[in-house]
Amino acid sequence: MASQLQSLNKGTSILPASRQTLLIMGNWKMNGTLASNAALLTALRQASGSVQGAHLAVCVPFPYLAQVSQALSGSVVSWGAQDVSAHTKGAYTGEVSAAMLKDFACRWVIVGHSERRALHGESDDLVSQKVQAALIEGLTPVVCLGESLAERDAGQVEAIIARQLKPVLALGPEALQSIVIAYEPVWAIGTGRSATPEQAQAVHASIRAMLPAKAQNVPLLYGGSVKPENAASLFGMPDIDGALVGGASLVAQDFLGIAS
Repeated sequence: MASQLQSLNKGTSILPASRQTLLIMGNWKMNGTLASNAALLTALRQASGSVQGAHLAVCVPFPYLAQVSQALSGSVVSWGAQDVSAHTKGAYTGEVSAAMLKDFACRWVIVGHSERRALHGESDDLVSQKVQAALIEGLTPVVCLGESLAERDAGQVEAIIARQLKPVLALGPEALQSIVIAYEPVWAIGTGRSATPEQAQAVHASIRAMLPAKAQNVPLLYGGSVKPENAASLFGMPDIDGALVGGASLVAQDFLGIAS
């Protein structure tokens, strides 16, 4: 895979880490039905054209990729998946490859979400392998990093982030220019408790400092109970380039409100 990464993703445009364009990405997690999805996607498609200064995207469960690709085709809203296999093909029952995601015109794929790390035992090295698999197929991996409350209270935030990021950094500057990083403090995911803008900014600045010079424009997203009420203050921070939104992405009005 390493040799393949030398020429990866050359035609893929990733949103620059500029203050003009935010990336607002919804993570539906294990939610949705064909009927509820249809209503949500229709609302997003109809209203997305009025959103200024932000790109909208949704990452959905595998069974709904066909529905989402059809519903959003030709719109300004892009889509992706919530996980990807590190393998290209073969006897890996239940796995979904990057090539399969590409068949559904996915642009994005979330890798290393804290729920995958905690509930499925995904290691930092496995996350890096998934990043490679996605990049080789021209997908943009959204690499999730974050600490637990105990780790934060122990003053280990920077050490935990550095450990999680190390295998990804080892892929090299060319690969890093084709990814997005999402900082999601585990203690703020789905709890209703969000990091303050200043807390989030401090970690985002630390992540930016860990990146090589050629990858300084990697978009850095914040995730963790992002809502319309706190979005503007978060986006006012210099190193926060958008959001990875959980529960609020399931309600069109809330999701659009975050982007507005």
